[in-house]
Amino acid sequence: MSDCEDEDVGTRLAAQLEDDVIREALASGTDLRQYSQSVEKELRQLENVSIKDYINKAQNIATLHHQITECDDILENMQGMLSGFLTHLSSISSEIQSLQEQSTSINVQLSNRKLVHGQLGDFIDHLMVPEVMIHHILNTPVTEDTFLQQLKALNEKSKFIKEQNFRDAHSCQDVQDIVDKLTVKAVSKIREYLLSKIYQFRKPLSNYQIPQNAMIKHRFFFEFLLLHARTIAAEIHDEYVETLSKVYSSYFQSYTKQLWKLQYEEGVTRDDLMGVEDSRSNSFFQKSLKSRGTVFTLGKRDTVLSPTGLTQDIIVPHTAGKNEARYPFEVLFRSQQYALMDNGCREYIFLTEFFMVRDADAMKLFMSVMGKALQHVQKEVCGVVMGCYDSIALYLCVHLIHQYRLLCHKRAVPALDNHWEQLIQMISPRFQKSLKIN
Repeated sequence: MSDCEDEDVGTRLAAQLEDDVIREALASGTDLRQYSQSVEKELRQLENVSIKDYINKAQNIATLHHQITECDDILENMQGMLSGFLTHLSSISSEIQSLQEQSTSINVQLSNRKLVHGQLGDFIDHLMVPEVMIHHILNTPVTEDTFLQQLKALNEKSKFIKEQNFRDAHSCQDVQDIVDKLTVKAVSKIREYLLSKIYQFRKPLSNYQIPQNAMIKHRFFFEFLLLHARTIAAEIHDEYVETLSKVYSSYFQSYTKQLWKLQYEEGVTRDDLMGVEDSRSNSFFQKSLKSRGTVFTLGKRDTVLSPTGLTQDIIVPHTAGKNEARYPFEVLFRSQQYALMDNGCREYIFLTEFFMVRDADAMKLFMSVMGKALQHVQKEVCGVVMGCYDSIALYLCVHLIHQYRLLCHKRAVPALDNHWEQLIQMISPRFQKSLKIN
């Protein structure tokens, strides 16, 4: 043997010696040849048993083989069926995709038709003038809710027709004449109604709030006139301004004249003061006080500044005259200014809501209505104040002005700010002068 072969044999022997069975046999001192024959004998016995067992189960194995063959055929058939089904599904998928595309196209067409149908429906509804509208515009009194509802509907139709006329829509020409005639009729009825309410202000001893509340309830009437008959709207505007200006001016002239007659006959005069004589005088302050000790006594005179005193009902000269009641100047001043403030605030709110004006336009309109009354009140107050030596009355009047200005601001009415400022400029210098004289 060569060295390589010896080395190979040695390697194999070393590998065999590592086997657990051989190692166990060597450890027990068993002869390897006998051990090998014993193992071979056992293997043959096992082989014979296996062959015998196989022969005994040959029928079962044959049956199993037959079943496997049948299953194989069935699976082959199922494979063919599944292949056909897969092919069919592929064709169905193409059909579904085609149907989806058709459905999308149909949905788009349906949406377009619905959109057109809705627009055409709205268009026709705006063009169509129903019999109920014609009936209520022509026959229903303007004070009923149905007339107001149909008037708003008529206003919308008129706006729609004007918009379509800008687009040269010839289909509107058929109903243009009907809508115009209904608008003319509505304008006529509204004009008659609003003028009747304005004329109610001219009645003696009338409650101004009743016609004003009725006009506010139907303020859409004036908006309708602005849109469709600006000349009539201007007529209503001017008639209201002229009427209310005369009403307020007449009322405050009469009220102030009667109010001043209720002042104490014994007022504070220059003879009651300790300083320089004031050459000016006034009929309200001509007689000297019988008791000089009461000239500078406050007493309960400041009750006019209390919360209840500020908003107390105004003095009714006719009733007070019957009762021979007399008041200090600040009480009469409070009644006059509270009446002016209450009427002024209510009038400003009415003007902004009914005539739809704001800011500078509202101030201008307010002065058109209340300007004459304010001027007269300021003139009368100035005449009395210039002859007044009662510093307490003047002091209370200044505070009354501040309180009423705050009340106006709480009511969101800035229109009387200038009036309050004018009164302050009249009374403050006189108050300071009376203090110096004292």
